[in-house]
This record gives sequence, C-alpha cells and structure tokens, in this order.
Amino acid sequence: MGVQGCGKSTAGQAVAARLGLPFLDGDDLHSVSNKQKMASGHPLTDADREPWLRAIGRELAAGLQRGTATVIACSSLKRQYRDLIRSYAPETQFIHLDGSRELIAERLTQRDHEYMPPTLLDSQFATLEPLGEDEAGIRLDISLSLDEIAAAAAEAFAPAGH
Repeated sequence: MGVQGCGKSTAGQAVAARLGLPFLDGDDLHSVSNKQKMASGHPLTDADREPWLRAIGRELAAGLQRGTATVIACSSLKRQYRDLIRSYAPETQFIHLDGSRELIAERLTQRDHEYMPPTLLDSQFATLEPLGEDEAGIRLDISLSLDEIAAAAAEAFAPAGH
C-alpha cells in the first residue's frame, strides 16, 4: 500500500517472488471509467474506489480459498479502504511503502504510467492514512533497496517455521 510512485508494483513482485506467492497488480482491477477519470487528472472518489476495493478483497479471498495467499499491489490509502478489503479476507496484512513527497515526486519524473499523472500525487498524500498500529502489517521506507524491502517483508510474513 502507499501513494503512487512509491514502488508498490515493483516491490510487490519482489515480495511475491521471495515468498513463492502469486502477484496481482491491483491497477489491473480498475474499471475503464476509473482509469479514464485518473488519466484526465481527476482523483477518484470513495464511491469510485469501492467496487475496485471489493474486487481486490474478492481476489484475496479466492486465493485463500485455493489455499494460497496472494500479493496484491494496491494503494489502500485510507483505513476504511483496508477495512473493506479485510471484510473479504480478514487475514490480509499490509506493507506500507512509505517515503517523502520529494523522493516520490522525483521517481514519478522517471516513469510513464498509463493513467496516473504526477499531478495526482498531492491528492494521494492528502488522502493517505498511514497503516495504524492496530492494523496487521509493516511500514517500510522506500529508500531501502528492493532486495531489502523483499527480505523485510519475507521475514515479517513468512509462515511460522520457515
């Protein structure tokens, strides 16, 4: 979880590989209308996000029903969004990829995203509610290397005995 440009997809793929789990980019579950709205520079509303968050929750729950966890990259900026996801898959744990606005803005200048323009970064930070102390998960600084992020996540989330 985290704002655009924090490295969710890249880190998610690395964490999934380290843990031997499937990976899904939550962006792939957005509706066409959500993608068009963001591409035009307009942030999504809670109502826009709700079906997307439900789809993410269903994907997590379906994986658990098959007997495997799934790593999904998803902004999950607000506590209520994470709660909605957990309503489908209560075992869900989050990795909050956290970094300064300046570092993330710099990273955004080095990427071309299909529908998330850098102009939405301020709205993302305004919406962000950091992972709460009572929420299952960890906070990792995005200044860590990709390998360090994957290793810390693997250590935090590896099944007992591994």
